[in-house]
Amino acid sequence: MYDMGTRKRALALMAQGRSLNSVSRETGISRYAIRSWQTRLEPRERVSKPCPRCRETPGFPEDPAVYAYLLGLYLGDGCISAHRKGVYVMRVALDNAWPGIIDTCETAMRTVRPDNRVCRVRRQGCVVVCAASKHWPCLFPQHGPGKKHERPIALEPWQQAVVDAHPWDFVRGLIHSDGCRITNWTTRMVAGERKRYEYPRYFFTNKSDDIRSLYTGTLDRLGVEWTPCTRDGNPYNISVAKKASVALMDTHVGPKH
Repeated sequence: MYDMGTRKRALALMAQGRSLNSVSRETGISRYAIRSWQTRLEPRERVSKPCPRCRETPGFPEDPAVYAYLLGLYLGDGCISAHRKGVYVMRVALDNAWPGIIDTCETAMRTVRPDNRVCRVRRQGCVVVCAASKHWPCLFPQHGPGKKHERPIALEPWQQAVVDAHPWDFVRGLIHSDGCRITNWTTRMVAGERKRYEYPRYFFTNKSDDIRSLYTGTLDRLGVEWTPCTRDGNPYNISVAKKASVALMDTHVGPKH
């Protein structure tokens, strides 16, 4: 139905980093057709390189700071699922309200696996950033069956070394996925008059005891004071509200964007 020029134009738009949906809307070509052309027509001169963990002597990711950030995102709102022929897909679901975080997540995936395509899938209220690779389980051994909060989550020694070297990147990834910075308020009586005070506060919410422990352990090493809070009677929330600790978080994490 489409000539070769039309097909190449659609693929050129995809190569610019455009989403499948936007190219489909602009060209009037179905998503299915564009996806099939990507598989059949794109050049294959690039050969995927093994990940750092699959080398004869396993090593660290080439950009450990970016890896630490992506690890935080994955532990928060990410998942890895088997696809086909030994390929796995990493997906990170992010709120539409934070386009800067969506961009940063895409960049992180491209940096960690530069030989693999990254795409965005739009869902109601969110964008799922995803990429396929045979090496996601090598790089993120926390992958496994079932929900993360229903199974043990622990870092491998080499991952812990990366987090120890780049703790703020790890914390930023966790906050960008399962955290927030809000403004709380309270009232106090001053000279017989009740006055309202506002103060910033960071929250991190995750059902996994292990993931919360990784977060708070990293905060401890950074000198950030935190307090556990409950949600519906469950200790899902970690609060950072002390002025000095919030200032540290503001310097290295900041509000979502």
